[in-house]
Amino acid sequence: MNDSVIRKKTALLQQCMDSAVEKSETAGCSLVLLRDGREICCLNSGYASVENRIPFRRDSIVRLYSMSKVVTSAAAMLLMQDGKLDLYDEVERYFASFHRQKVISRKEGQLEDTARPVLIRDLLNMTSGLCYPGTDNEAEHASDVLFQEMLSKLGTPEALTTEQFAERMGNCPLAFQPGSNWQYGTSADVLAAVIEKVADMPFHEFLDENLFIPLGMKDTGFYVPDSKKNRLASAYYCTEDGKTPGLYLGNNLAIRNDGGPNPFESGGAGLFSTLDDMARFSTMLANEGSSGAGEILRPGTMRFMRSASLSDQCQKVLDNWLGLEGFSYGNLLRVLKDPSRNGTIGEDGEYGWDGWLGPYLSIAPESRTVILMMMQRVDYGTGHFTRRLRNIIYS
Repeated sequence: MNDSVIRKKTALLQQCMDSAVEKSETAGCSLVLLRDGREICCLNSGYASVENRIPFRRDSIVRLYSMSKVVTSAAAMLLMQDGKLDLYDEVERYFASFHRQKVISRKEGQLEDTARPVLIRDLLNMTSGLCYPGTDNEAEHASDVLFQEMLSKLGTPEALTTEQFAERMGNCPLAFQPGSNWQYGTSADVLAAVIEKVADMPFHEFLDENLFIPLGMKDTGFYVPDSKKNRLASAYYCTEDGKTPGLYLGNNLAIRNDGGPNPFESGGAGLFSTLDDMARFSTMLANEGSSGAGEILRPGTMRFMRSASLSDQCQKVLDNWLGLEGFSYGNLLRVLKDPSRNGTIGEDGEYGWDGWLGPYLSIAPESRTVILMMMQRVDYGTGHFTRRLRNIIYS
């Protein structure tokens, strides 16, 4: 992009962000656009705390929720490239509760034996049958019971650890036979526990040692120290009708909203981070696994990491996710395979993920473009605002 195009797009992005804040689509947000490791622009709008009139800034600490999955994917790739993790390993090798699991039968109200065990590969591709809490079937109900227990013990000495969660999750029935279908769920949380077992250290220590410290991600972790709490952005209910956003104080998926210590280091939702920290991480991925700290992931590993390919049956399920038309899924990432089928402007091969409160990441390997946006709106994921930003950038 030449300077004229950059100036025009920067102005359009700022207008889009300001409009979203004015309409209460979000309380506040920050965006960085990178290309070839160079910062094209960094923009802010609105508030990290509406009540205290604290502006949203690039160093505001946010709850990543499901954007944590991209980090967990990279962690698994680190072990894989060093020959320590085989994606065809059975999860029961690490957690006994996954041995001879039960799966929901096609006959309503009945359970049957699994045809084969859940594999690490199933965890990375969301083909495990493990579910988030819900009410559609017995698998979702069992997950809901487990998370309700976790919520009741949150902040107490009885709070479940990452490995205890995985062991308990293995006792829940699966929604379908492993590998036969696709459902977004707790696979990444179980994967984090497997990584602990393989690496023989807590998940946070593995991430610190292999990713966060080498990349200089000083504000990223599973809790927010008291000395940094003043930078923790608040989460809000937003109604898009111009009304003042309402403060959210819940602990969705057993993640402490207040950033307090939590023994459950959720690989699917637990990380807190900043725009700058995740920009360092994303730049490493966009640079084929290398950074100023040296090689983190090898080029062949990066090609595998972003090479999503689902079976026809699994792809049909993913295609029903509004906004992911043209994308496939693998290694905890969405990957754009057919830009012509998607409803936004995009680039072939771009990959990333978003979070429950709206943080969004897209990396386009061909142009080495990184889009990273932070916000904290309840139950947002990828919405109108995010799609408008994408269209401005990828146009």
